[in-house]
Amino acid sequence: MRIASAQAYPARPLRVIVGFAPGGGTDIMARLMGQWLSERLGQQFVIENRPGAGTNVATEAVVNAPPDGYTLLLASLPNASNATLYQNLKFNFIRDITPVACIAREPFAIEVNPSVPVKTVPEFITHAKANPGKINMASGGIGAGNHIFGELFKMMTGVNLVHVPYRGAGPALVDLLGGEVQVMFASMSSSIEYVRTGKLRALAVTTATRSPVLPDIPTVAEFVPGYESSFWTGIGAPKDTPAEIVDKLNREINAGLVDSKMRARLAEWGAIALPGSPADFGKLITEETEKWGKVVKFAGIRPG
Repeated sequence: MRIASAQAYPARPLRVIVGFAPGGGTDIMARLMGQWLSERLGQQFVIENRPGAGTNVATEAVVNAPPDGYTLLLASLPNASNATLYQNLKFNFIRDITPVACIAREPFAIEVNPSVPVKTVPEFITHAKANPGKINMASGGIGAGNHIFGELFKMMTGVNLVHVPYRGAGPALVDLLGGEVQVMFASMSSSIEYVRTGKLRALAVTTATRSPVLPDIPTVAEFVPGYESSFWTGIGAPKDTPAEIVDKLNREINAGLVDSKMRARLAEWGAIALPGSPADFGKLITEETEKWGKVVKFAGIRPG
């Protein structure tokens, strides 16, 4: 009976809930994978944006959804950092969300509005130290990747940047382009075209190695030894979702991640596909929860 139900799955449209506003890197990844899954499985994967509380609103909606495979979560790095950031969550991410599949890791870049008079990381550090508390750092929300990557940078360099959270990376980028804020640790997927057209200036990428899509842009670690951060995305489901449904979704997502067109699309953004088992994704979540928990504690980050 269970096998028959798995074969019939999905029999109706599905929802993929995203914890940020449209236009940011997380939303873009959800739509890319949702389109692939819609074509592969013959049912519409509807992307539903539910911003708020640094992805916790979206996560709680999935935690409380029936474990039938029809409500999925676009899981991402904030789900790992929130375990330490928020003291009174109504769920435990590692316990209450079943890992389905990782999608990709992508570098972020330190990007400034061209009006900021710096072109390198050392110049930016010098400028920030000369103007403490006067440089605004945008993010997609408290605990978002943009935020904690910036906090790690502040921790390792001693600069004083003023964090300005938005309800998603999309709105934050709009204000960075308009000069309302000066700097952002921005995802490649949401911002690379602005860098290529000169509307934003990339100072460095956040990964340990340079990105093939911006090979002339150095890494942060070339100036701040030991700095490394990258953003990951994946798909999660409510706990107790049947294993055969999880495995079916995992197979189809992995098929997408080895598809030449999908890989090329990810590569355009500097993202690296991460095919693997549900257990592989679970291991990544556990490791990242530990790493970013330390940064949250050190920086004393508190929910707004």
